[in-house]
Amino acid sequence: MRHPDSGSQDVMTRRAWWLVILGWLIPGSAQVLAGSRRLGRFGLGATLTAWIAAIILGLGMMLWRSGLTSVLFAPVIGPILLTIAQVAVAGYGVLWIVLGIDTLRLVRLVKTRTPARYGIAVLSILLMAVSGGTAAYAAGSVGAARDALGSIFGQSAAPVPPSDGFYNILLLGADSGDGRDSMRFDSISVVSIDADTGATTITGIPRDLPDFPFSPGPMQDLFPDGFEGHGDPECGWDGGINQLRNAAENCRDDKGAGLYPDATARGSSPGVEATKDAAEGILGIEIPYYVFVDMHGFADLVDALGGVEIEVTERLPKGGGPAWPGQPAEEWAIGWIEPGVQRMDGDTAQWYARSRYTTSDWDRMQRQRQLQQAILAQFTPTTVLTRFQDVAHAGEDLVETDLPQSMLSYFVDLGLKAKEQPVTTIELVPPLVDPEAPDFPSIRQMIADTLHPETPTPEPTQ
Repeated sequence: MRHPDSGSQDVMTRRAWWLVILGWLIPGSAQVLAGSRRLGRFGLGATLTAWIAAIILGLGMMLWRSGLTSVLFAPVIGPILLTIAQVAVAGYGVLWIVLGIDTLRLVRLVKTRTPARYGIAVLSILLMAVSGGTAAYAAGSVGAARDALGSIFGQSAAPVPPSDGFYNILLLGADSGDGRDSMRFDSISVVSIDADTGATTITGIPRDLPDFPFSPGPMQDLFPDGFEGHGDPECGWDGGINQLRNAAENCRDDKGAGLYPDATARGSSPGVEATKDAAEGILGIEIPYYVFVDMHGFADLVDALGGVEIEVTERLPKGGGPAWPGQPAEEWAIGWIEPGVQRMDGDTAQWYARSRYTTSDWDRMQRQRQLQQAILAQFTPTTVLTRFQDVAHAGEDLVETDLPQSMLSYFVDLGLKAKEQPVTTIELVPPLVDPEAPDFPSIRQMIADTLHPETPTPEPTQ
């Protein structure tokens, strides 16, 4: 390899193929065999370090996943470690390309056979492109993970223990953007996750649910007999639970700061906290955290995941709705979602979740729950690995939450457990609940029975 018979084209051709392939598989080996041993030893050392790091990381994910993720997701040390990893991966990628270029010099193409030299040159360039692209993608993914963690998850919120064995999270969906001051939560549900098993129950709360009670707090003090909906018409406050953001923020001179003075510091808002208190009063459970899903970024997440598979049961129109009551959908629809199983892109999935003018709010709630489960099903290791940067960037624009970053590793473990079990859904809609006169004690008892079913008493043996 180091002192070949340069007069033999056959020898030089075989040597060239070996050096290019071996140099790509084990960066630095070509230089040790045929070039600068110092550069080769440096390349081999970097390669061995990268392999050891990858093996340790793989073993850690298999044998000590919770501990490893808790370190990587830690609020202070996590971003530092991810930055170091990003720089190291990018640096190794540059070294890999430099070694590839040097290997192409070492093969001495002019000494190889004419047909083969073009193949050797093309293979070298392709392998360098693969090396550089792989390193760039890996470094970008590490950076995207670091940025997303810092952008999405709060660092000031304090971790709380599970309540009666469950972590309950308020899940809100709405359109932001222009007119955000009048934004209402069009999708309201509570995700209850068993702290031991990961078993998940999703309870959907109708956005127009009236006369609901609050858990103890400032909103209960304002509305001791429940939220009756006697508000300011100019604020659009007319009684449903989705009006709470207006009641708690937009219709108040202090924008709700007097009601919930610590909300902003904890990564929340008075409107969200008021909705938490309402959901607690309705369901009879403690809800420490929320996740807000911005529908303007929802389409980007679906596209980042490669779409979602949905079975559509009835034809649904796309569009902003009729210009006047009774206007046929055929006149205002900008498109249609046809029945049948289909793979929806982000725009179609967004209309599927929004559409309500030809169906009821109850139907729309069911479709939103269907989409939630379809998106969770798309979060497979393969999908996340191949589309990680797109998913992470979409998440930054899509999600707001007060979940503390320090608890993220714990919720990752719970999420993996949850994927192995069916999701229980409860919709507080007819015939289960009378939307005009909800029986809230019965609702709270139903939730308690679902989350804590009675264990059958074994019959005594004879």
